[in-house]
Amino acid sequence: MFWNDDQKLKDHGAEGVSSRLLWKIRTVFLVVLLLVSASAGLAVRYSSSPLLAFGLSLAAGLLIGWFVLDRMFRSARRVLSALRDGIRSFKDRDYTLRLAVDRSDELGELLSLYNELGDLLREERGVILQKELLLDNVLQSNPTAVVLTNQRGKILYTNRAADQLFPAQKLLAGRNFQEIVEGCPEEMREVLHSDSDALFHTQSDDDQETYHLSRRTFRLNGQVHTLYLVQRLTRELSRQEVEVWKKAIRVMSHEVNNSMAPVSSLVHSARILHEKGLNGARMVSIFDAIGERVEHLKRFLEGYACFARLPKPDRQPVNWKGFLTPLQEIYSFEIEEPLPMADGWFDRDQMEQVLINLLKNAHEASADKPDVTVRVLAAPQAGCRIQVMDRGSGMEEAIL
Repeated sequence: MFWNDDQKLKDHGAEGVSSRLLWKIRTVFLVVLLLVSASAGLAVRYSSSPLLAFGLSLAAGLLIGWFVLDRMFRSARRVLSALRDGIRSFKDRDYTLRLAVDRSDELGELLSLYNELGDLLREERGVILQKELLLDNVLQSNPTAVVLTNQRGKILYTNRAADQLFPAQKLLAGRNFQEIVEGCPEEMREVLHSDSDALFHTQSDDDQETYHLSRRTFRLNGQVHTLYLVQRLTRELSRQEVEVWKKAIRVMSHEVNNSMAPVSSLVHSARILHEKGLNGARMVSIFDAIGERVEHLKRFLEGYACFARLPKPDRQPVNWKGFLTPLQEIYSFEIEEPLPMADGWFDRDQMEQVLINLLKNAHEASADKPDVTVRVLAAPQAGCRIQVMDRGSGMEEAIL
C-alpha cells in the first residue's frame, strides 16, 4: 500500500539527510574554530599588540566561516524553495510537478524522494478515481433511486433514478433533502418522514406505482450519514399478481371440473330415466346429488369472495401463548415449545381465521392420524414463521 511505502521513504530520507547536514555543519564549525585558533596563535606570537591581533584573527575567521556557510546553504535554500512549491502542489491535489535532480548529495537524495512520493500519490489517486468512476457508473445505471445525506440533511449524492423520482427544478445534490420531501406526494412524504422501512404507493397517469423505501445510517469521518434506497416494485408485484391469479384460476378450474363432471353425468342419467318414464325415487336422488354438488361449488366460490372482501389488517402486539391456546378448543393440536419471546405483530382476528382453516385442513388430511403440531419460528431478519404440520399425504401435483 501507498502509506507503507511513504512511511519507509520518509523515515529513510529524514535520517540520511539530517545526519549528513549535521555532519557538514560540525565540519565547517570545526574548520572555522581551527582557523581562528591558528590565526590567533600566530598573531599573538608575531604581533606587537596581541589583543588587537586576536580580535582581527577572530573577525577574519568569522567572515570566512560565514562565507563558507552562506555558499553551502545558498543552494540548500533553492532546493527547499522548490520542495515548498512541490508540497503546495500536493496540497492542491496536483501530483504532476516534478523537481530536477541536478546534484548527488543529500539534497539531491531529498529531491529524488520527493519525486518518488509524487509518483506514488499520483498512482494511488488514479486507482481511487477508477474505483469511484466504476462505482458511480454502477449506481447511475441502477434502477433503484439512491440518495445520500449528511447529518444536516444536505444531499451529497444522487443517481439518475433519484433525479427522476423526486420532483425538483434543478439538481438535487447540495440541496436540503427535507425541502425536497415536502414536494412529494402525501403517502410518499409520510414514509420518508418515518424512521422505518415501508411500502408506499403513488398515482401517476391513472396508474398506481408501488415503491419500497429502505434507509441505512452509518458514520463517515465522524459524521452520521443516511442512505435512502427507493425501489420501484410495480413490475415485480404485477408479475407476482399474475402468477397468483394463474394459481387461483387453476385451483378454481380444478374445483369446478370436480363439481361439474358428476353433475354432467347425473344430468345424462336423469335424461335417460326421463326417456324411459322412470320419474320416481331414482330421479329425486339424482336431483339431490346435483343440488349437493352445486351447493359445494357455491360454498367454494363464496370462500374466494370472502377472501377478496377482507378488511385491511389491524396489526397489534399479540402474545403467542395467549393466541394459540384458545384455538386448541376448536381443533386439537400440540404447541411446539419454546415459543418466540417477542410478541407477534398482526391482525389477531384474521390470523385466527387463517389458522382455523389450516387446522381444519390438517385434520381432514390426516383423519386416521389426527396428530397436528403448530410451530412458531423467529425469522432471521424480522417477523415469525408459523408452521402447521400433520401426517397427511399432501396435495396432488396436478392441483398444485
